[in-house]
Amino acid sequence: MTIAPRSYFTRIDEHSFQPTQCAAGAWREDELHLAPVAGLVIDYLERWRREHAPHMAYSRLSLEVLGQIARERIDLSIEVVRPGRTIELVEAIAVIGGRTTIRARGWLLATSDTASVEENDFAPMPTPAECTSQSWLKQWDGGMIDTVQAVQSDDTRPGRGKAWVTTDVDLIAGETATELGEFAKLFDTANGISMRQDPREWMYPNVDLTAHLFRHPTGRMLGLDTRVAFGPGGIGLTSSVLHDLDGPVGTLAQSLTLRRHLD
Repeated sequence: MTIAPRSYFTRIDEHSFQPTQCAAGAWREDELHLAPVAGLVIDYLERWRREHAPHMAYSRLSLEVLGQIARERIDLSIEVVRPGRTIELVEAIAVIGGRTTIRARGWLLATSDTASVEENDFAPMPTPAECTSQSWLKQWDGGMIDTVQAVQSDDTRPGRGKAWVTTDVDLIAGETATELGEFAKLFDTANGISMRQDPREWMYPNVDLTAHLFRHPTGRMLGLDTRVAFGPGGIGLTSSVLHDLDGPVGTLAQSLTLRRHLD
């Protein structure tokens, strides 16, 4: 089923949002996918930054998932944990259905002109045109997955993949999201682009999501150069290099809890 482009959330008021079917999760019918929720939280943090700290940029954004993400109203709030003129730590809390479900922290650093020494050693991604196969991400169920378009490189294999993911669905109905929010609403697709095991037999949801950024991303297309590792004791790791169409922008890590389906 393909869902017509609309939005993942509708705004209730300045700090509260109602999810739509487009935000539905992949593991259970009564939960939300972390991807659009993470995008909503990060967009909220970025809007706050634009107003209160426009001379800074986020170098790290880390989300802790404290339980099932219910398909209910989301209320957001922000606290400055460590104030400063050049370094600042802020925290956003998402209360979902009356329960604190996500704590997100962002390190803000003062920006400056360092273009003369800009360089990195991350491998380039193949272009979207060079990725000729539909991504394995589209094998997953759920309303959110139905909303994305995803293509992968021909050398994708279990545990190792390169994919480009995008969507025409807006983050919030009738609003233009921040560039960072648009980019971040697809971060959590990383855990589904290179399946190491069949998700009908194994569950491996992530309990966190941490992005480190060295450049501000642009555009609505996310490139993921991803590796998935499963350990022998029920713990896994998904790690990705994040790209926009201009090149690498940072890294993403997700800690996985690995277990067999019981049903």
